[in-house]
Amino acid sequence: MIIDTHLHEDRYSFDSKLPFDKAIEKAKNMGLDGICVTNHDNNHLKNDIGTSKKINDILVIVGAEILTFEGDILVFGLDDIPKDMIHAEELLEIVKNNNGVAISAHPFRNNNRGLGEYIRKVKDNLHGIEAFNASTLPHHNQYAYDIAKELGIPCLGAGDAHVSKQVGKYATHFSNTIRDEKDFIEAIKSKDFYPVIKENGYFKEMKPNYPSLIIK
Repeated sequence: MIIDTHLHEDRYSFDSKLPFDKAIEKAKNMGLDGICVTNHDNNHLKNDIGTSKKINDILVIVGAEILTFEGDILVFGLDDIPKDMIHAEELLEIVKNNNGVAISAHPFRNNNRGLGEYIRKVKDNLHGIEAFNASTLPHHNQYAYDIAKELGIPCLGAGDAHVSKQVGKYATHFSNTIRDEKDFIEAIKSKDFYPVIKENGYFKEMKPNYPSLIIK
């Protein structure tokens, strides 16, 4: 399955210009199997559709992008999102206690919202690093890829879409079948996934400095 694991829709993310229905439409046109809606500091969408739901053949999984004092972290599996800003270590402990998963979002983006080198301190409680983010400069994505490989943390790809054209620009290929939030969390914990990009009608594995592998 191919899922864009980081997306913002305009109802619950203040900086997004992407309507929820347009996100689903673009995902389907791109050939994605699913999207993760990770609005800023909230998971209010779950009140509308639950923690996950299949809509127009697109699996929608509700997570959140939480800004900690050290940077942004994508979280899945939390019923309640912290109301106040907290430190990354504290958020990761909350995720762990709730059997959820946490992913470092755009860790080296130059807007002071990535964990950057702080990843080294919290690596044991991270389940993935967003190495390919469509809203991040290529060399900053390269830094993320490099630290992920150095530390042995799995890489993901995502559009970080705030507008339609970013949906599915990068995505993540999962070997497991994912039907809902529970499956998604288990798939992340399994580490059996990798980032992809769509080129010439095919999704290809992202491997900087290595040949791409067509997988769909």
